[in-house]
Order: sequence, then structure tokens, then C-alpha cells
Amino acid sequence: MTRGRFAPSPTGALHVGNARTALIAWLHARATAGAFVMRVEDLDFGRVRPGFMERQLDELRWLGLDWDEGPDVGGPHAPYIQSQRQERYEGALRRLAELGLLFECSCSRRDIAAAASAPHVGEEGPRYSGACRPRLVDPTVPSLTTHGRSLFALRMRADPGVVEFHDLLMGRCAFDPAAEGDFVVRRKDGVAGYQVAVVVDDGAMGITHVVRGADLLSSTARQILLYGALDLPVPDFLHVPLVLGEDGERLAKRHGAVSLGELRDAGVPPDAVIGWLASTCALAAPGEHISARELVPRFELARLPREPTIVTAADLERLRPG
Repeated sequence: MTRGRFAPSPTGALHVGNARTALIAWLHARATAGAFVMRVEDLDFGRVRPGFMERQLDELRWLGLDWDEGPDVGGPHAPYIQSQRQERYEGALRRLAELGLLFECSCSRRDIAAAASAPHVGEEGPRYSGACRPRLVDPTVPSLTTHGRSLFALRMRADPGVVEFHDLLMGRCAFDPAAEGDFVVRRKDGVAGYQVAVVVDDGAMGITHVVRGADLLSSTARQILLYGALDLPVPDFLHVPLVLGEDGERLAKRHGAVSLGELRDAGVPPDAVIGWLASTCALAAPGEHISARELVPRFELARLPREPTIVTAADLERLRPG
């Protein structure tokens, strides 16, 4: 059975780009008679804002999306909030240490940026030089989430080699994880990094299809390395092109009322928002009002765009009533 998921971070308001990705993930699961899981990725403690998890879930329900498992409905793979799953990441880190793939890194961002061999700027910043690679982690330490906390991060070795995979929308993709360098799997504060947390959770929750934004496409190669090291099945991936403003940048307040909360407060009906989102995916006609549930029979991967969607201020204004 297909098992999809959506995993928002409660660090800010959900905007129409987030909503479109959530809608496509939900439609893919429902169109295949699969299960849909809601998971909250709240490990970026410095940016998490109180009450935003509840607000985001409420806004997604307002759109007409539902989920079979999640922080507010429970399920067999609880908890569905990453900050409550730290002990699960401990085992993954220990496995990486046993394989000789984990090392201590005391480099600061400034150190990495200043390294002569780090001209490349990737998804996580300048390429890591590998300066601390010889400092392999002892797999017998009592706790890897407390080991060296505040002194160093833990990185996974990313040796040169192209990782290929087939994206359900983008087709054949190939990335060399070493191009961006060895990557963090546990931060200096002892918290698991994004790459390992998402792999562990998707594996534990039996996720078969990962639908997410195209900005995370290159992360897939690093995650495939982790799936292999941890003996976890690799899910299928579908990376959705982003929704951008007229300036080619990600949507922000300067582009207009782009958050779901602003649209709801302005009196925009949810079927108008769903219709507009669906129209950007060739699943609805421009101006059509339609519910998420009514879209399920129309869903076809072949209809989805493969390029970013540019949103103008006029596009957003047309959503407002009157």
C-alpha cells in the first residue's frame, strides 16, 4: 500500500507554495488508495514558534486535507513530532559509527567558509573541506546524542561517487554527495540533523513515497547513502517545482498575502484556494472552485508541471472575494 506524508516545520506561516506541495502529496496518496501521514519536523529549535504546529494543522484541515496518522490523531508509529523521537536517532548514529562513517567536527561555519578547498556553495552552505575526517567516533561511547555536546558536530563521510535515482516527476537524476562534502547528522547541541532524522522517520513509518519541494532534490542523494548504511528501503521520490514570486525568489510577505492564514482571514473560501492551486498543476481550469476531495479522480502525475510556477501579485489578488 502507498504511504505518503507531509512534514511541515512550525517555524512560520504556511504559504501557498507549502499548500501546493501538501495538496499534491495528499492527492497522490488518496488517488492510490493509500495512507497519508502528517509529521511535524520541529528540530530547528531556535526557529520553532509556539502555537504554529496547531495553526498549521488547522489551516491544512481548513483546505480539506486529512491524514490517517499524525500528532493530533495518533497512530502505530507515534510520536509524530520529531523532537519527541530523539532516542530513535541515537540508534542510527551508532550504526553509522560502527561502520566507520561518523566523525567529530569542530569546524565553525566561518572555518568552513574560509577553507581554500571550499569555493562551492551548496544546499547547506560552502562545501565542507574534510578537515576533521580522521577524528572517527568511537561507537562504544554511552550516548552519541550527548557525546561532545557543545564541542563538535558529527558528520557522515560522503566519499566521491554519483548516486542515481528516478524521480517520479523529474525523471533520471544523478548527484555526487561528495560535491557538497561530508554532511552533518548530529548538530553541536546534540540534536539529530535533518538528513538522518528524515531517513530514520520515513523508514520507521513505512513511507513508500516522499513528495516534497524541488529545493530538496539534491538532498536525496545524501539520504540514499543513509538508507543504504542503515539497511532501510529507499522510498520513491517526487519533487514538486517551487512556487516563486515575479522576482524568481521564494514567496515571502513582500509578494503579497501569500499565507493560508491571510487568505482565510480575508474570507477566501477553501475551494477557491484549492482550485487556484490545482490550476497551477493543470488539474483545474483557471478560476474554478473545487474541493480537494473532488480533485482525487483528476490526479495524474503526467499533468504536473516540471518547471517552477511564477506567481504575480495580481494572481494572489484574484483569490480575494469581491
